[in-house]
Amino acid sequence: MKVKKLKTIKPPRLKQGDTIGIVAPASHFDLEKFNRGIAVLESMGFNTSVPEKLFTKKGYFAGSDLERAESVNGYFADTSIKAIMCARGGYGSIRILSLLDYKTIQKNPKIFIGFSDISALLSTMYLKCGLVTFHGPTVTTLGNSDNRTKDSLLSMITSVEKPEIAMKSGITIQPGSASGPVLGGNLNTLCHLLGTRFQPDFKDCILFLEDRGEAPYKIDRMLSQMKLAGCFNGLAGLILGNFEDCGDTDDIIRIAGDIFKDDKIPMLAGLAVGHGKRNITIPTGLNATLNADLKVLAFHEPATSDIVK
Repeated sequence: MKVKKLKTIKPPRLKQGDTIGIVAPASHFDLEKFNRGIAVLESMGFNTSVPEKLFTKKGYFAGSDLERAESVNGYFADTSIKAIMCARGGYGSIRILSLLDYKTIQKNPKIFIGFSDISALLSTMYLKCGLVTFHGPTVTTLGNSDNRTKDSLLSMITSVEKPEIAMKSGITIQPGSASGPVLGGNLNTLCHLLGTRFQPDFKDCILFLEDRGEAPYKIDRMLSQMKLAGCFNGLAGLILGNFEDCGDTDDIIRIAGDIFKDDKIPMLAGLAVGHGKRNITIPTGLNATLNADLKVLAFHEPATSDIVK
């Protein structure tokens, strides 16, 4: 699928006292975990906006498809909301992709944070709007995260520095270096976008992948399907994140090495993103250089733009 690349848009960075709107685009969530996450955000110096309808339950969703989409659309349109963070992943983001107002999102760029099932939204907001989004903790995982996860989130959305992620204990699968926009997220979620008008385009990109609870043969099947669909044509580089409860890490590395054995691209395993206790924040859509020999992912610019009043 050929996709016209849009100009990349960086959202304004946050400052103390800014308000983060909380949305639940997928599954409903555990209230105790949610409250712990809200407390962490407030301890960082941010205000939070938590609408009553966030706690709606409809089957395994946090409300109807329209209600969940309207929450996202509404916060992008609301000038008092400076960033948007997802309460939880789970399942359901794919069902609201056709209901999102991409023109409003593009005109009102904001920090948008989440992972797992939320990968469908992160990918599509870049595809349709060129928006740099943030693959990072959800509200319900933030409370139980380690300090490195919390520090990474805060730094990524407030700092003027160019992010650099060193993976000292990483494993080089294929050597070399490459540059391009960093895209990716949950393998299962991205794989389910194949054949839709929201299918991602990874040409000339550095792709990072993570997953949870998938047997190695299923990881193999998903990667094989995406390769056959042409998703990896022209891929610049690959990074493997956490594959929690997916069997032996060596098996996942072997599978990836086999799938991409004919591609002369740098490949690295050991990025602390995904469903583990440590889930550092990655700006998706932002240009970076992956050096698989030095085990470093170095972004070319800050993840956010200067705030214009």
